[in-house]
Amino acid sequence: MQALLLDFNGTLSEDEPLLCQIFQELFEEAGKPLTEEEYYEQLAGFSDAEIIRMWLGRDDPALLRRKTARYGELADGSTVSEEARAAMRWATERAVLGIVSGSAREEIEPVLELAGIRDAFTVLVSVDDIRRSKPDPEGYLLALHLLGVVSGDAAAIEDSEAGVAAAKAAGLFCAAVTTTLPPERLSEADQLAERVDRDLIARLLSAT
Repeated sequence: MQALLLDFNGTLSEDEPLLCQIFQELFEEAGKPLTEEEYYEQLAGFSDAEIIRMWLGRDDPALLRRKTARYGELADGSTVSEEARAAMRWATERAVLGIVSGSAREEIEPVLELAGIRDAFTVLVSVDDIRRSKPDPEGYLLALHLLGVVSGDAAAIEDSEAGVAAAKAAGLFCAAVTTTLPPERLSEADQLAERVDRDLIARLLSAT
């Protein structure tokens, strides 16, 4: 494999509990409370705008801005594990790396900087760069184009059904980590792992 493309929320950054907390706060204020079970069953893995649309039945740009601001207040880089940081540094010597996420760039980059791994990624495709979020493959296809790599020479790591579907639709070999959802909901992935670490990266880079 020449390239490795990672989802951000819940995959590289194990922050789904934080996201759930934020959306619970916002939706409580909006008059439609959200339980943790409902978040993971129905919403995890979709873009922020899509989560708001799915739960409230409408677009709400102001609420979306509040979510981004709240995430910036709470996210400190600690959600990227030491194992994941070491794996990214190891991987940069063997492949080109990219992020493909349904979150805003202004949420992703500060966490990568705080974790000390921003320079590991050659491309960062965020929701700001695309028109259609996962499960649409647009983000992955854009990342492949920017890297100049064909899908057969790249692998993806995801944590949700929507993410796995997007990666597979782009023609990528896809591993799914079980940091967000149970294995049975990630059965479309080519392989499963508990989290992002060097062992997973090594397996992917040796996959053909």
